[in-house]
Amino acid sequence: MPESVPGDKLVEGLGALDVQTPTEKDYVYVKSDMETRRTPDSVNELPSKAWEPTLSLSTAQQWEKEVLQDPKNRLALSALSGTDPKQVLTQRSATIADTQNFNIKIKLEGAPITNQRSSGRCWLFAATNVFRVAIMRRYNLKEFELSQSYLFFWDKLEKANHFLEQILDTTDEDLDGRLVQTLMASPVGDGGQWDMVANLVEKYGLVPQTLYPDSHNAMNSSTMSSLITTKLRENALELRRLANKITNPRSTLGSVKDKMMQEIHRILTIMLGPPPNPNKDMIWEYYDKDDNFGSLTTSPLNFAGELSSEASVEANRGADVHELFSLVNDPRNTYGDLLSVSRLGNVIGMRGVRYVNVDMDTMKVACIAMLKAELPIFFGSDVGKFSDSKTGIMDTGLIDYELGFNIRLGLTKAQRLKTGESAMTHAMVLTAVHVDGDGKPVRWRVQNSWGEGVGTKGWFVMSDAWLDEFVYQAVVDPKFVSKEIRNVLKKEPKMLPLWDPMGALA
Repeated sequence: MPESVPGDKLVEGLGALDVQTPTEKDYVYVKSDMETRRTPDSVNELPSKAWEPTLSLSTAQQWEKEVLQDPKNRLALSALSGTDPKQVLTQRSATIADTQNFNIKIKLEGAPITNQRSSGRCWLFAATNVFRVAIMRRYNLKEFELSQSYLFFWDKLEKANHFLEQILDTTDEDLDGRLVQTLMASPVGDGGQWDMVANLVEKYGLVPQTLYPDSHNAMNSSTMSSLITTKLRENALELRRLANKITNPRSTLGSVKDKMMQEIHRILTIMLGPPPNPNKDMIWEYYDKDDNFGSLTTSPLNFAGELSSEASVEANRGADVHELFSLVNDPRNTYGDLLSVSRLGNVIGMRGVRYVNVDMDTMKVACIAMLKAELPIFFGSDVGKFSDSKTGIMDTGLIDYELGFNIRLGLTKAQRLKTGESAMTHAMVLTAVHVDGDGKPVRWRVQNSWGEGVGTKGWFVMSDAWLDEFVYQAVVDPKFVSKEIRNVLKKEPKMLPLWDPMGALA
């Protein structure tokens, strides 16, 4: 972009070119010299023209001529071709409205701001940031961080085991079929879900970060994950080969699986370091917020289990973090259904993912009630849509692509899920909400895990409209939803296929 024409001036120029406001709410249409281009409401409105299977060069040249005849498009070309369109099309009104001011806010949000660095461990960071608030209240701490690497180690090992079990269970499936190929795509990806971290905490417990800090490969996980993935794919082919020669593979291939798993364990131990034993005592030393020294001798399992004790539940405003469960908003499926995803999980023999499907109003009412009760909320969203990590703003009105390109983006939330346009890609924590005079949410405060160098020292703000469109999950305490919603957990789940977007791991 030419230095003599600042980006904000170019946006002003775009906006000055015959802008008309139609009747549809929050949609600005920019008129050009060309005929109005819109999607016909019915087949009868379509112009009579045969479908052409190939692209004509002369047609493309005519389109180019029409584009460049429009002064708005020429200005857009100057503005957008030389820089990131998101920067030019960012709307100042959104940056002004999305402030870090909230009238309902948790007093103890949890500190410090965490940093997952170059890894996909956001779900472990979001979950431990929820768990740590209960621990900070229990031990009167100013700052505290749980070890994400401890859970990361066991998750990788459990996922490897889970993958080999699925491979052995699908030997009658075509290797080139969708199911096996989906399993092969990401055997031990960094991502996960709330129920998966709940499994890990139940089986292995929790550890303060000071006792098992991040290694280089925890903070930069791609090499480790790639190595393990390559080895597991090799193992999968070998298991399928052997299983097809044996009548009852599970009765004879135990030693083969043990050798495979031992190799994965070796890789993890060398790259992450040996983790604390879940059953053996560790000594955790700390200073509370009044600078008093404290020391606790306990095992990782007991440290986690103690969060369900009477003293911990009382300190945590009456909430037991082990009882939280997931609400999701999936408009493709019936509200009030229990959803699950076939073959998605990490710990064999423990629970798979469970989602209670609700409308957005139900989800938001539960979240506001949680925040009023001083409880943080794990949530899953599609973080890359209409967001800016530098300013820490997530707002559907933040980037006006329609202004810059004279196009309309009209997919609904359900349509985005159906077409692969959107899915849960990132987990974070809600700690505050601003509501209007009628009690309706306006914006939400978000604790991210990308360090203090983004947003407002690591804190993001999310408009309520963005939440409607791009938030899919909120993990809540059972007492903040109706009995009808709680009873959904007793239903037989509707099983979604492994490749369903609800199977995406944040």
